[in-house]
Amino acid sequence: MLIFVTNIGAQTKKVRLSIIDVAGNLQLTKDAIEAFKLAHPDLVEDIEYLKATAPELPAKIKAQQMAGNVTTTMVLTGYDAMASGLEMGLWENIYPTYKQYFPGLETKYLPGAKAAFDLFQGYGIVVVYCPGGPMFTYNPEKLKKVPQTAEELLEWAKANPGKFMYARPANSGPGRCLLQGLPYILGDKDPKNPKTWDKTWAYLKELDKYIDYYPTGTAITFRALAEGSVYIIASHLGWDMNQRILGVIPQTFKDFFLKNTTWVTDAHFMCMPKGLDENRKKATLQLMAWLLRPEMQALTYDNGYFYPGPAIKNVPLSKAPAEIQEKIKSAMRKEYEDAIRKFPSTTQLGAKELVEAFDMWDRLVGSKVK
Repeated sequence: MLIFVTNIGAQTKKVRLSIIDVAGNLQLTKDAIEAFKLAHPDLVEDIEYLKATAPELPAKIKAQQMAGNVTTTMVLTGYDAMASGLEMGLWENIYPTYKQYFPGLETKYLPGAKAAFDLFQGYGIVVVYCPGGPMFTYNPEKLKKVPQTAEELLEWAKANPGKFMYARPANSGPGRCLLQGLPYILGDKDPKNPKTWDKTWAYLKELDKYIDYYPTGTAITFRALAEGSVYIIASHLGWDMNQRILGVIPQTFKDFFLKNTTWVTDAHFMCMPKGLDENRKKATLQLMAWLLRPEMQALTYDNGYFYPGPAIKNVPLSKAPAEIQEKIKSAMRKEYEDAIRKFPSTTQLGAKELVEAFDMWDRLVGSKVK
């Protein structure tokens, strides 16, 4: 059984930890973090939880580092701030620098989680994993003929202006999966190089004519779908399941995938800013190791937000608490499993390319962000 080490080295005093979440990850990990606090009263005095958006995070961390007063001890992020922070040199290398805290880590990851981990050269530790998207959630009362291809979706949007929505990719997992999934669907030359996405950028600029605005978060798109102001939204397996479990959208709402879909897998990372003192660094590394323990990973099934959730092998749903199992089973849909079996998968872009893709979207498409 995998054991991650949580007692390497002695601390000279208890510390206060400050965690910033820019990915909604605390929905999955907060209970496990609180369990760490209770299990280690000798290490942790208190834990502060903060939330921010991915685009604003790097500037916050950089300001702390320039002032010589790094108060943030751990960041929970998706690919967005993981990539931009790495490009700016904000993160400590965790693995292999501190690999003694994570024995056998590379062999214990699920394949998709390991691929995500490899993209960022050990500057972020993958804590949860999801097959991702792109997929589309819709109201079947408003959409009678489901688009099968990207061209049919564009024609539908043209015929129904303002009724399709996706969130700004730099702020949204589903938006990010749509942006990176279209080059596969449309057949661009090199799906890993946004500078070659001639078909994708042309498609998104044409689609933009029929979109009212781009929200700065995914939750807004699901609320708009539930309220009936839009009929189709860009979605993501975990988000779709979570919003059903929470009752934001009805269980009767459905999903579809476009021809030539490739899953753009999703992951959340734990990062540690440069500039921490040794006591806070050791406590943070031990917290990271704790969150990778199988019993803590089992809690990440949660409300399906990042379904399945665990990044580590051999953590089936049966290991989760009974109430979590019931929630997941109530929202499970056959089309999820069919699509996972049917479509190939790939990682998201590397740090440099992802930052470039966000910048190009903002310049070429995103004039209507709200």
